[in-house]
Amino acid sequence: MASLSSTLLVTFYMTFALLLLLLCSHVVTARYHHHGHRGHHNNKKQHKHNSHISYPPSISPEPSPPAGDEGVYDVRSFGAVGDGVTDDTEGFKAAWDAACQVQSAVIHVPLGYSFMIQSTIFTGPCQSGLVFQLEGTIMPPDGPESWPSKTSKRQWLVFYRVNELSLQGGGVIDGRGEEWWNLPCKPHKGPKGSTLPGPCDSPIAIRFFMSSNLTVQGIKMKNSPQFNFRFDNCKNVHIESLHITAPIWSPNTDGIHIEQTSNVEIYDSLISNGDDCVSIGAGCYDVDIRNLTCGPGGHGISIGSLGNHNSRACVSNITVRDSVIKQSDNGVRIKTWQGGFGAVSGVSFLNIHMDNVRNPIIIDQFYCLSKDCSNRTSAVSVSDIEYSSIKGTYDIRSPPMHFACSDTIPCTNITLSDIELLPAKGELVLDPFCWNAYGGQETLTIPPIFCLLEGNPPKVFENNDLGYCSSS
Repeated sequence: MASLSSTLLVTFYMTFALLLLLLCSHVVTARYHHHGHRGHHNNKKQHKHNSHISYPPSISPEPSPPAGDEGVYDVRSFGAVGDGVTDDTEGFKAAWDAACQVQSAVIHVPLGYSFMIQSTIFTGPCQSGLVFQLEGTIMPPDGPESWPSKTSKRQWLVFYRVNELSLQGGGVIDGRGEEWWNLPCKPHKGPKGSTLPGPCDSPIAIRFFMSSNLTVQGIKMKNSPQFNFRFDNCKNVHIESLHITAPIWSPNTDGIHIEQTSNVEIYDSLISNGDDCVSIGAGCYDVDIRNLTCGPGGHGISIGSLGNHNSRACVSNITVRDSVIKQSDNGVRIKTWQGGFGAVSGVSFLNIHMDNVRNPIIIDQFYCLSKDCSNRTSAVSVSDIEYSSIKGTYDIRSPPMHFACSDTIPCTNITLSDIELLPAKGELVLDPFCWNAYGGQETLTIPPIFCLLEGNPPKVFENNDLGYCSSS
């Protein structure tokens, strides 16, 4: 009986334990399912709440500047698309108008996008410290046929009356210039370099007008329809680390042109194009050019042309140094038209390496683009020109040094030192060209130059002094 009771008691406890285990298992399972259901409900609610942004953007993820960056104006936030086809002009203008009102604002053009913009003027004044940060690509309409008929064909992007602007970044400005170069009026299209009838206006890619305290840095420019960069009536300009390219046959694709502009620095850049690497027009002074590579192609670094249409031209205090010019038509050049007046003075060309350049050193006061230019008694005077440490090779089709000065207003105080120019091929040219040029060599030159006239001209001309330019 005791044995039976013990057996029943053990059976009871085992049954109770089993029931207790099943009950606990049910409670845990119920809790697990209830927790899972609550989470699922929240997820459904969240998904429903965000359903209006659950679709991917049509073009790209969110703008690349970090969220919450104050003062950063991504052009896509203002309607620009960046697919290379859509007209993004209004988006860029809207971004400019918004950023222009904020100090130290950044207009951001993101990497990985190509923005097509019509001819546009970005107008100031703006708050100081405005940055145009170009990381992607911008381009104009593709050629004359795509250019809107009511917009200027002489300019593309203009920055007007802006103070303290930086155009910077590693992006690309693609000028899409080939159809402009192939207009019938362009010199290379006609027989023997002649031109043919037809419209000829072609846009300057980037123009700064009546602006100050400008920085242009890091930009890559290719295939501009005409001039790449032009600065008119500007002051305090710093240009650095540009990379400008166009085919060597592309007409009028000057890399950087300045006119009526002062206190300019152009540093550490590469320019390979079909015209002047840098051209310095009338009204420019205090210009420092350093560490440029010009070419292959192009016409070197030029002051001028000056005095066209009997105009007044004043240029002073220009320094070009520590640069390379290669496989170009000209090296360092001063060019003026007959009939102009004014003065070029205080110019130094220092430590320039020439690599197979046709006219390494040239002053041409008979500059003319046709065969019927007549000689005049008036001229832009040229004085105080220094050439030091100019070395390298030249193309023997032209003499390595060419000083062609006005019949009535001679060039004066031309000094040469440490000149060593050798033929790239062929025999040494022993007869550098001089005409009415006064100066001397401080050291022996290669090739030797004996054609410079010593001292000063026998007569002081009333219209060749700096008086014309004293008010510049």
